[in-house]
Amino acid sequence: MTRRKIVLLTATIVFAGLALGAVRAHDVPKVATGFIADVLCSETFVSGLDVRRNLTETIDAMPGAGLLTWAMDYQVDRARKDVTVTLFGIGRSHAVYREGLGCTLEHGAEIADVRLPPDDRQPALLPEIAGPAIVSPQSPELSAALDRAFAEPTSPPFRRTRAIVVMKSGRVIAERYADGIGPETPLLGFSMTKSVISALTGILVRQGRLKLDGPAPVAAWTNPDDPRHAITLDQLLRHTAGLALGSSLQASLGSAFEPVNRMKFVEADMAAYAASMPLATAPGTVWNYHDGNTIMLAHLIRKAAGGNSEGALAFAHHELFVPLGMRHVTLQFDGAGTIKGSSEMLASARDWARFGQLYLNDGVAGGKRILPEGWVNYSVSATPNAWVGIGAGFWTNQGDSFGATFRVEHGWPRDAFFAKGTIGQYTIMIPSERLVIVRLGRSPNWPPEADGVFDLVRDVIKAARDKGKVAGAN
Repeated sequence: MTRRKIVLLTATIVFAGLALGAVRAHDVPKVATGFIADVLCSETFVSGLDVRRNLTETIDAMPGAGLLTWAMDYQVDRARKDVTVTLFGIGRSHAVYREGLGCTLEHGAEIADVRLPPDDRQPALLPEIAGPAIVSPQSPELSAALDRAFAEPTSPPFRRTRAIVVMKSGRVIAERYADGIGPETPLLGFSMTKSVISALTGILVRQGRLKLDGPAPVAAWTNPDDPRHAITLDQLLRHTAGLALGSSLQASLGSAFEPVNRMKFVEADMAAYAASMPLATAPGTVWNYHDGNTIMLAHLIRKAAGGNSEGALAFAHHELFVPLGMRHVTLQFDGAGTIKGSSEMLASARDWARFGQLYLNDGVAGGKRILPEGWVNYSVSATPNAWVGIGAGFWTNQGDSFGATFRVEHGWPRDAFFAKGTIGQYTIMIPSERLVIVRLGRSPNWPPEADGVFDLVRDVIKAARDKGKVAGAN
């Protein structure tokens, strides 16, 4: 590295420290290397993607990331199945792959042993959505919709669409994949994982093992004199708990300074760190989206499902993944053995579609109720003052938020709701059209049109309606 580059990197971190606080700036190298190590490890050893292409596409989708990543060095050891990322000697992250468990960041201490539960041999309840072959678009209009979604602009921001699955009335009517990706390829859902954690929370509520109202059973908050004692599951689901962890809305260099990212990429025990944080606002009074809320839910799921990692994993598979026929799912863990429920589930595009179909079916699969009665309506009911338009685990077009209004004005039906992950991940449910649309890729979060999803939703709705008219005429 040249002296000029060393000075530039040092200046970047120093000025960031002056602007945002020296302690938070100190975490930036570790946060940056941790994120890259995590993504490369997951999508190399779980997804089987090309390392260099994946790195380029991920960095390009995150504005400002290049200010740090030019100084990074990464090593992928395919024999040991781990990834090491360094940043000019002031940040080093090491991600380790374990079969069936994905990747975990190693922070110097021993990683908690997580045993895989026995195979769950119960039959799938959700009917099969497609055969083994890729389903070609079943009309010229659907084909044109996918052509448009995969087409790259001539200049940045690029879309880099990786997978699209369109499902109507429980059957795939169109799908397409980028090179190196197919119907069985598990891909990172990022914050779509939050919607899965919401579903698992709902199952425990149905079983009577968790309650939405009343104090969340977190050991660190049991003292009635502790203001955090008032935090409820509903507030964690809606991001109104008030924990002082900053925000998780942005995927950019600036977001590296948020304490929530110290939780994710510096701390081995993410839930313990989140539980130790003070309140920034009184519970239930202010909406603030951050990953700490969902990490606390993952901690409570583990506690309710037997208190250990194996129990939490077995619960997720037995109660959700296996009944839905989700066969290509990997849940990843932190160093303490808690599911990284904020952002680190990998699943195939078809599996994400199966998950969406459960919500289109009002929480029922094969005649069996998986989610509590009324849970879907609860999940998509608008959270007050959440300007992006979000409910309890899902983004929603209900209410009069800026986000909901913006989406409706851009052609989304009012009843549409969706799971959303950063830099371009979507599982969209449209009950009035009986549609589930899954889109996975690497696109900047801003501008909103960058990923092409507004066009995709409009195009698919029109194409599916036209296909239905033709089918009805026959």
